[in-house]
Formats: sequence, structure tokens, C-alpha cells
Amino acid sequence: MPHAAPPPSAPAPARPALARRAVRLLRTSLFAQVACALLIGVLVGRLWPQAATAVQPLGDGFIRLIKAMIAPLVFCVVVAGIAKAGDLKAFGRIGLKALIWFEVATTFALLFGLLAGNLAGPGTGMDVDPASLDASAVDDRTGGGQLPSTSAFLLHSLPDSAIGAFAENSLLQVLVLACLVGAALLHLGHTKVPAILPAIEQAQEVVFAIVGFIMKLAPLAVFGATAHLVGEYGLGALSTYGKLIAVCYAVAALFLVLLAVALKAITGLSLWKFVRYTREEMLLALGTASSETVMPRMMQKLRKAGCRDDAVGLVLPTGYSFNLDGASIYLSIGTLFIAQAVGVDLSIGQQITVVLVLMLTSKGMAGVPGSAFLALSATASALGVIPVGAVALLLGVDRIMDAMRVATNLLGNCVAVFVVSRWEGALDRVTARKVLNGEDVPVQEDRPGRPGRPGPGAEETENARDTKGIQDSQEQRAQSG
Repeated sequence: MPHAAPPPSAPAPARPALARRAVRLLRTSLFAQVACALLIGVLVGRLWPQAATAVQPLGDGFIRLIKAMIAPLVFCVVVAGIAKAGDLKAFGRIGLKALIWFEVATTFALLFGLLAGNLAGPGTGMDVDPASLDASAVDDRTGGGQLPSTSAFLLHSLPDSAIGAFAENSLLQVLVLACLVGAALLHLGHTKVPAILPAIEQAQEVVFAIVGFIMKLAPLAVFGATAHLVGEYGLGALSTYGKLIAVCYAVAALFLVLLAVALKAITGLSLWKFVRYTREEMLLALGTASSETVMPRMMQKLRKAGCRDDAVGLVLPTGYSFNLDGASIYLSIGTLFIAQAVGVDLSIGQQITVVLVLMLTSKGMAGVPGSAFLALSATASALGVIPVGAVALLLGVDRIMDAMRVATNLLGNCVAVFVVSRWEGALDRVTARKVLNGEDVPVQEDRPGRPGRPGPGAEETENARDTKGIQDSQEQRAQSG
């Protein structure tokens, strides 16, 4: 009797469908949501430019909500950082070292941009007649404003009203107030004002929670901002200013490579791993063309990556005014582009003047509408050989440079936090490596910068102390023997 054929084996469990996996990824990953919103925004802006402009309030509203949280967050982080560190002198050293790093980095960015502009000549051969340009367009873009002088900038950084500093969202004024409050807490001691520091820490947690709620709207913000950008300015500037765009982005990329080398040499950390660690924040900053939208999240991630609270709270917000590496690259290349386009050959002495002027004007750019055009106009006026109206040449390409400026400024400030933290001994490199490698590092109560927490290098110090104790014991036994 023939054997019956064996029953067909049951089919192996099928993998989750691709569509189901995509839906799960979009539901759980902010990076995927923002990336998808970015692509949709480009598509809508390209196909329906008139409708795309109508969604601009989505991006503007998100930025306004985030900005509302920045001042109280910076205040809480700085006050808590000073009080927990327990050393106002150390805080002063951090500030001084940060300013030194900022000046070195921005000056190098300016010189690097000038070198590239001379070698590449992005405006050579354009032969533009300055009389054909509409100089009033620059006034419309800047609102007729002007950059503050150095004395006015320094004076404006001092608050004349505690409430006004928060109402105007002036980060430098908030930093000054936070330093004064932190110093007062150290002077009075925790016994005289025992409830103040816990209240500030609790307020900080509330602000972080609010930021978490707002971040859920990030994909809508990226969609609105991207659709408006593409719909209003189109993609035509890519062909008209292709060489200038290529030079600026290539120089920014090379500058970031040099920053990565400096970061590796000083701290042993990888900039690429940090970019991967903060990919959601980077993509959000690029999509909204604003690095301020991610400042709260960057502060949180830098603290998690081993940087001490006081270093993060002081260096990162200060860098938003003093460490604009991407803007410095753009301004130096833009100045040479304008001169080359109108047929002006700048001498070495005049280019040194460009660097000196931009070193001053670039520090007062933060928060000023059309600040890049104001800085370029001031530079042209100082040189006296470039028609100020020629600055209008950059009106059509300025917004396309936002991605370069935002990414370079943001990464430059984050590198500054790591470098200054390492310089001051306020960086836990063991934790930083684990976090940047993607390992889960639980939040511990013994992180550097808080009472009872070991500072950076504590493990090495303990090992050295143990070794010394063993050697001392051996010497005592040898002497007694």
C-alpha cells in the first residue's frame, strides 16, 4: 500500500509587512517624522507654491513656542549648575575659556572663508553693474535696522529689568541674571535658603516636560517652514548662484572636518557619533532653519553625554551670540563674492580690514533681523571700494545658505561645550563615550557637577590614591623590617 504524501509543512511566520514597519517607524521615531515632513514640504512647495506660503505659520508658531521656553530653561540650568558646582571661580574660568575658544574658532572660520573665496572666485566673471541693483531691497529685508556697536552690544547684555530680560528673550541678559542668582545662592548657603535650589530644579524639569510636548509638533513645523521656503524662493537660485553655494557648503564641510579633528585630539570623542546621537535635533534645526529650536534638547543631550551642568548652561547659550562659525564663513565668502561680481579686486590690506570688521559685527548678529546683510553692508562701507547696494546680490541666495549656517553654528557650539568642559575638567569622558556609542546610560545621582557626585577623572584619581597607599604601606613595612 503506497505511503500517503506528507502534509504540507506550515508556512514560516511571515515578517512584518514593509508598510507596517514603516508605520511603526513613523509613529516612534521623531527623526523619521521630521525627514518625511521635510520631503513633503519640498514637494508641496515645488508643486503648489501659492498654497505652500499659507502654511508658513506652522513653522513660525513652533519657533515661537520653543523660544518661550529657552529663557527660563537657561536660567534654571545656569543657576542650578553654579549652586551645585559650589565654585563661582570655576564658573568664571569656564566663561573665560569659552570666550577664548569662540574668538579663535570664529577668526579661523573668517580666514578659512577668505582663503577659499580667493582660490575659488565664486563671483569672478559676473560683471554686474551696481547701478542695476535695487539697494532698497536690502533695507526692506533688514527693516531699516542696524547692528549695535560694541559698546551698545555690551551694554545691552546687562539687564535693566529682571522681567524685561525674560520678556525680550535676551539670552545674554538672562545669563547675567542667572550668574547673579547662582552667586547669591553660594554666598547665602543652602542652610539660609534651603527651598530655592529644589524649586529651581523642579521648575527645570517642568520646562523640559513642556519642551517635550512642543517637540511633538516638530514635523508640522518642518513641513510648514520647508514648503514656504521652496514655494517663495523656488529652486532657480541653485543654478544662478551654483558656484557660490558649492563653495560655501564645501568650506563649511571642511571646517567641520577640522572641528572633528580638534574634538578628537582634545577630548577623544567623535563628532560623527555626536551627529548620529543628535540626528533628530540636527534635522529639525535644518528643517526650520533655526538652531534655537533645538537648544533645549541639545542642552539635555549634552548633559546626558557627560558635560557638567554649569559648562552646558554657560557655553552653549553664550555661543549663540559669540560663536557663529557658519555665519562667519558665509560673511567672508559673501564679501569676496560681492567684490568679485562688481569687478573690485581687494588687496591683502583690505581683506585684513574685512576680517577685523567682521570679527566685531559678527558678535552682535544674534536676534537682529537681516543681520547678515547688515554685517555685509557695514563691511562694504568700511572698505569704501564696494558699493553698498551690491549687497543686494545675495538676496536671492541668502535663505539657501541657512542650512549651512545653522548646521555649522550648532555643531561649532556643541564642540565648544565639549572642549571647554574638557579644558576645565568638567567632562566625564567615560559616560560621553558610552552615550555616543549608543549604550544605555542610566541617569545617576553621582554625575559630575552635583553635590556628592565625583568629578571627571574621579576613577583615575581613586586608582592613583589606592596605588599610592599600597606603595606607602610597602615602604613602611620595609623600614620597620
